[in-house]
Amino acid sequence: MIIKKDREGLGEYNNILKRIFSSFILIAIVSFVINSSHLSGLFICILIVLGIHEFLLMAERGGIEVYRYFGIFIGAVIPFSIFFQFELNISWQLFLIVLTVIFLIVMQLRRRHSKGVISSISTTIFAILYISWFLSFLIRIRYMPGGRNLLLFLILVVKMGDIGAYFIGSRFGKTPLLPLISPYKSTQGMWGGLFFSMATALVFKPLMNFSYLHLAFLGIFLGILGQLGDLSESLMKRDCNVKDSGDILPGIGGVLDLMDSFLFTAPVFYFYMNIIIR
Repeated sequence: MIIKKDREGLGEYNNILKRIFSSFILIAIVSFVINSSHLSGLFICILIVLGIHEFLLMAERGGIEVYRYFGIFIGAVIPFSIFFQFELNISWQLFLIVLTVIFLIVMQLRRRHSKGVISSISTTIFAILYISWFLSFLIRIRYMPGGRNLLLFLILVVKMGDIGAYFIGSRFGKTPLLPLISPYKSTQGMWGGLFFSMATALVFKPLMNFSYLHLAFLGIFLGILGQLGDLSESLMKRDCNVKDSGDILPGIGGVLDLMDSFLFTAPVFYFYMNIIIR
């Protein structure tokens, strides 16, 4: 029993070291690309393509027959159209949705069976919207006036919330948050994450010309959305019976494990800045 506990402790220690190493690499990359809108946009496009690939592969492992390569292609069109500044207005977006559904139906007609048609088509479309469209708002934020500061603020608030939830939950977590979805997340970790998000928003006031009260609200609001994004991915991983979305990032998992907290924060923050603030 003692040997088993020692091995588990050693494994956890190694996992933390891997997580720290991956985090330093990511921090270095983000620090390099954040000052250039083109490099930032290209880096986010690459992450989105990798993310939608992971999601569709995860769905296949969960027994859902999806149109993976078609989904990756359409999923890449959305962020790269923003990157090349070919803005998809409402008409283009609706046209793309109609074409996507038509092509999926045509490809289904070519198959020799009709089992799982609804789940196959629905999952592919959902992956495009949930991963590609939602995360593409990170590029839109970077291309806004003052986009560097806006994107940097969002990244800092959201990821510091992740860090706070992880370390507070690891050290003080006793009460399971949603054990059926994510057994390792705790209520204490949730509150710790929210505190870190709020504190980060206040500390980085120079990035945002808001009052401290406004920043506190925004930090908590983004912290809640970030944790919802994390839980939503946990829910889907649980359904597909996988621990991580991938293994490209040692100690972290896949790209989706890194980006899940931006799934809801990116679009909401974009609309918040455009509709409420401006």
